[in-house]
Amino acid sequence: MKKNLILLFVLFFANSVCAQHYWQQAVDYKMEVTMDVDDYTYEGTQQLKYTNNAPDTLNKVFFHLFYNAFQPGSEMAVRVKTGADKNGRFKVDIDSLQPADQGRLQVFDLKQNGVALETQLSGTILEVTLAEPLTPGSSTQFDLRFEGQVPAVVRRAGKNSSEGVALTMTQWFPKIAEYDYDGWNAEPYLGREYHGVWGDYEVKITIDKDYTVAASGYLQNAEDIGKGYSETKKSKAKKGMLTWHFMAPKVHDFSWGADPDYIHDTYSGPEGVTLHFFYKNKPEIIENWKKLQPLTAALMDFYNTHIGPYPYQQYSVVQGGDGGMEYAMMTFVTGERKFGSLVGVTAHELAHSWFQHVLATNEMKHEWMDEGFTSYISAFAQDLVLEENKTNPVQRSYMGYYNLATSGVEEPQATNANRYNYNYAYESTAYNKGAVFLAQLGYIIGQEKLAETIKAYYDEFKFKHPTPNDFRRVAERVSGIQLKWYLTDWTQTTKTIDYEVVALEDQNNSTRVTLNRIGELPMPLDVLVNYKDGSQAFFYIPLPLMRGEKENPYQLPWTVLKDWAWAYPEYQFDIPQPKSNISSIVIDPSQLMADIIPENNYILLEQADDK
Repeated sequence: MKKNLILLFVLFFANSVCAQHYWQQAVDYKMEVTMDVDDYTYEGTQQLKYTNNAPDTLNKVFFHLFYNAFQPGSEMAVRVKTGADKNGRFKVDIDSLQPADQGRLQVFDLKQNGVALETQLSGTILEVTLAEPLTPGSSTQFDLRFEGQVPAVVRRAGKNSSEGVALTMTQWFPKIAEYDYDGWNAEPYLGREYHGVWGDYEVKITIDKDYTVAASGYLQNAEDIGKGYSETKKSKAKKGMLTWHFMAPKVHDFSWGADPDYIHDTYSGPEGVTLHFFYKNKPEIIENWKKLQPLTAALMDFYNTHIGPYPYQQYSVVQGGDGGMEYAMMTFVTGERKFGSLVGVTAHELAHSWFQHVLATNEMKHEWMDEGFTSYISAFAQDLVLEENKTNPVQRSYMGYYNLATSGVEEPQATNANRYNYNYAYESTAYNKGAVFLAQLGYIIGQEKLAETIKAYYDEFKFKHPTPNDFRRVAERVSGIQLKWYLTDWTQTTKTIDYEVVALEDQNNSTRVTLNRIGELPMPLDVLVNYKDGSQAFFYIPLPLMRGEKENPYQLPWTVLKDWAWAYPEYQFDIPQPKSNISSIVIDPSQLMADIIPENNYILLEQADDK
């Protein structure tokens, strides 16, 4: 009996270990679509090979039909109107759209290995009951027809933008939902974020021969197309239509845009990457788009150096319908901008090629990882290529976070992206607080260790779906510092940082410093002492929660003091000089620690004398 119990324990332990092994699903799409540019409707076919790498048997699958969100009465239409504040990203009232301007995506004749399937539609989600359960490690094939109507540009996708772009085709096809360790990610589309399955795409787009198409992937029939893809000027158009054949390997999305008036330029990027630029033939914007091209190459080189090598041989910057939005191997941006803004939006969206399209976090749960990390790295890249020479390129994110933290409407970063009460809270949390998370981590573990962490994170998790904990563990291995406390308190709570220099007191030939922790989020402290003779010294106070210390990042004397445990609101230490020799004392002169009240972080001598 004892032997059997031991055997059962061993088997249970082994199964538990196996269950924790990383896995992800796989897809291979083959699609053909024909676009009618007279009424902006389209029809197509899809053949989808789906591989179940999960340890679970699947009896159902789910498809996203995103364009159904652009119909009156949709969840997205309602949510835009019922949020606690106005969502500035929506320029058009969905409920007011006329039938010809509404979005639509329908699926017909859905089959699994030739067997017709039972489906149930709920807004943007199609629930599909399988004819044959999909066991672990097995694959199946889905075949379907689909019909769609391109909406007026409301959010990201659409037709006839305010800048005159004919088609911005994003999230346009029936897209199978992701199934991961968290189960099915079949969230309705409410205008926020996406989560997709890695795979290979083969897409044929048939459209009016006068249109130029920009798309994810590599054009396979460039010699038949011309239009800037080859030197060939002739096209093999049939009955006024032309078919574009694209292959996109190892991506989790496929998007395209088209316009009869696109200028198409190419530019040689780093490491043999070809950069493509598509923009309207408007004299007032051409110069900016020409100037953008070498800077885009410089931006890519920066990200290659500071994150890791871009894994594809092509990237496209495309004038599209709505602001700026990243997609696989390309981005859409509005193009009638001032030059600095055009560079800024390109810097941000290009950085998403690393933080989202290679490091593909679940944006519904962890939108701050891709938006925040992108905001962080693109701020430095933009500062470099535009020669802005800012002391802290991320300062704008810090100011945004301070406003959020004191607004009274902040919600934890762990909040589902769709379910923030305030749009403002979502935007600032994702972009600003996410960027500060990374910048402040550099304060905690040191800038060199942060740089090593980003590269190690990319190397370990490229082409995967990393979680916040995955990033934390990489940072811990690189730095030797425990960081669970930081990830938990920063992302799962709205606790803030606030430290205060309370008093300086003479102690014979030394000075006793008293500090207070007012905020509930603990941090290690770099305390700078400026002496009247012009010399300086740092006193470093670690946290016990860190179980380690950062190396001295300054070219100044560095004294490591005893840990300051979170439970104690007050801390004292002695400076081995009389108070009369001290001109000031400053907590975190780098200002990389996000202390919400920086005014109490220092004392000048005159102030000290008064205390």
